[in-house]
Amino acid sequence: MALDYRKCAEEIFANLGGKDNIISAAHCATRLRLVIADNSKVNSKALEDVEGVQGMFESNGQLQLIIGTGTVNKVYDEFLAVTGLTAASKAEVKEAAASRMPWWKKILKTPGDIFVPILPAIVASGLMMGIVEALPKFIPGFDNTDWFQFLDLIANTAFVMLPVLVAISSARVFGGNIFLGGVIGFLMIHPSLMNAWSVSTAETIPVWHLFGDLSKMPILSFFFDVNKVGYQGHVIPVILAVLLMSTVEKKLHKVVPEMIDLFVTPLVTVLVTAFVTFTVIGPVFAIVENWVLAGAKWLITVGYGVGAAIMGAIYPLTVVMGLHHMYNVIEAGMIAQTGLNTWMPIASAANFAQFGACLAVAIMAKNRKTKAVAFPASLSASLGITEPAIFGINFRYMKPFIAGMIGAAAGALFGSLTGLGATTYGVTGIPGIPAINNIPMYLLLLLISGGVAFFMTFVLWKEETPQTAAEKAPVKPVPTASVIRTPGGAVIQPVPGKVIAREDIPDQTFATGILGDGVGIDPEEGVVYAPFDGEIASIFDTNHAVSLEANGMELLIHVGIDTVNMQGEGFKGFVQDGDQVKAGQKLIEFDIDKIKAAGYSPVVAVLLTNSDDIEGVEVGITE
Repeated sequence: MALDYRKCAEEIFANLGGKDNIISAAHCATRLRLVIADNSKVNSKALEDVEGVQGMFESNGQLQLIIGTGTVNKVYDEFLAVTGLTAASKAEVKEAAASRMPWWKKILKTPGDIFVPILPAIVASGLMMGIVEALPKFIPGFDNTDWFQFLDLIANTAFVMLPVLVAISSARVFGGNIFLGGVIGFLMIHPSLMNAWSVSTAETIPVWHLFGDLSKMPILSFFFDVNKVGYQGHVIPVILAVLLMSTVEKKLHKVVPEMIDLFVTPLVTVLVTAFVTFTVIGPVFAIVENWVLAGAKWLITVGYGVGAAIMGAIYPLTVVMGLHHMYNVIEAGMIAQTGLNTWMPIASAANFAQFGACLAVAIMAKNRKTKAVAFPASLSASLGITEPAIFGINFRYMKPFIAGMIGAAAGALFGSLTGLGATTYGVTGIPGIPAINNIPMYLLLLLISGGVAFFMTFVLWKEETPQTAAEKAPVKPVPTASVIRTPGGAVIQPVPGKVIAREDIPDQTFATGILGDGVGIDPEEGVVYAPFDGEIASIFDTNHAVSLEANGMELLIHVGIDTVNMQGEGFKGFVQDGDQVKAGQKLIEFDIDKIKAAGYSPVVAVLLTNSDDIEGVEVGITE
C-alpha cells in the first residue's frame, strides 16, 4: 500500500513540540533534516512509530528522520504545507549555504535567483513588445489604431510593473514576506509619482519637503527634499530596497512581542523601507545616473570611435543597473541640436550583440530549459528588448554577457566611423531600420555586433553540465564485477575502490539495512558510473546522491556520509531526472579530498532500496 505522504507529515509535525519549536526544515536524498529549538519537547518514541519513518537519530545538531529516496521529497512538501512554513524558511537554508560562497559569487548569483522565476513574464512581454513596436514601421498608421493600443497594453504590462515583479522575487531570495515586497514594488511606481520615463522631458519635478525649508542646508535638502519620481525601468534600487525591507522585517520578528508582531512588524517595516528608499537609496542612485549620463556624453565625443566603442561595451551594464532609459536625454538633445541621433547606433550595437550572444547559447545549450528560454529571449533582443536575454541567459552565465560587450564595442566603433545616426529615438535593433540614415551600413553594424558576440560566446562559454548521451559516454570500459544480483539483473560496481560489507558503512541508517540491502565502497577514484542500463529516477540537487531504476530494481548510490551538508561543493552531476543511461556511463564526479577535508567519510553506499520486495537477492562482489 502506498504511503500517505500527508498523514506521515501530519504525524511527524504533531510530535515535534509545535511550530515554534522548528527552527528549520530541509531534506536530503533519504532523510528529513530538522533543526529543533528544544529537543525535550520532541516525542521521539512516537516519531519512530510514524508510518513512513524508517528510523531516526540526531547528528550534527539535526534531528534526522529516515524516510527513503523518492519519498522524502514528497513528505517534505506535505510537511511544509502542514506546518505553514513558507519559502522564507527554505530561503534561510539557501542563505546558510550561500554564506560559504566567495562574495563575488554571491553578487553574480543573486540576479539569477531573482530573475529566473519571473523569466516567463519578461520573455513573453519582451518578445511581444518588440513585435508591437515594429509593426508601425511596416504598417503606416497602425500605431493610431485601437488594435495597437490593445496589443501595446498587453505587451508592456510586465515592464511597466517590472519593479513589482522584481520586488516580489527579491523578497523570496532575501527571506522577506513576498507580499510586503510587493507593497514596496508598487510603492516605487505609485501613480501619484511622476513616471521615471517622463523626467527627461519635464520642465519641473515635484518635490516633497519632508522637514520644511532646508534650502540653507544643502546636504539635508539633498536627502529630505524628495523628488516625487517613480522607479519605472529600474532594477538595482528595487533590489536594494527589498534587501533592506527583508533585513528590517527579520530583525523585528525577533524583538517584537508575538502578541503585537502581526501588525507592528509590517507597519514599521514598510515605513522604514519607504523612508530610506526615497531619502537615501533614491538620491544616491540619482547621482549614479547623473555620473553615467555625463560620462556617456563625454565618451561619445572622443575621436576615432574609441568613445563609442567604450559606451557600446558598458551599455549592457547600465541595463542591468536600470539606467539605460536615461539615455533618452542624450538622444533628445542630439536631435534638437543637429537633427541626428548618433547614440542610437551605439544602443543598437549593444542590444543586437546581446541577441547574438543569447542566440549562441540557445544553439550550444544541451539543456532543454536553457534552450526554451534562450531562443525567444534572443528574438526579443533582436527587436530591442534585451532584459529577457540579459537577465535570463547572458548575465546569468556571465561569459555570454562579456561576449555581448565585446560585440557591442565592435559594432559601436563601426557605427561611429561610418557616421550612422537616426532621426528618432526609443527604437533599436530591427525596428530601428526605418529611422536610420544609412540602412545598408546599419544592417552591417547589426551583423558585426551580433556576429562578433555570437562568435565570442562560442569561444568563451561552455555549458557546465552536458546533457546529451554523446557527451555522457563511458570514460573507461564497463566493469564486469557485480556487487548486487537479482533475478532481474545485476548491479555492477559503480565506483572504483574497495567493496565493504553493508554493515561496515560508517552510517547507522545505511549499515542497518533500513534503506535496503547492498554494499559500501571505499572509493579510489571520484567517479560514479551507471551500474546497469536504466533510467535516472532522481538526482539530488547537490549531486551527492542518485537513484536509478531498471528491471524492477530501485537502486540508491549515495556518495559519502552526511555529504549533503557540503551543499554540492566538490560534486558535479552529468545526468538529469528521467535520463536513460547505459552501463558504465559517468553519472557523478566527486572530490574525495574535499569530502575528507570537510570532515566526512567518502564511503559510497550502494543500496537496493526495494530489496525486501525481490526474492533471491545476492549481495557481495562477484567477478
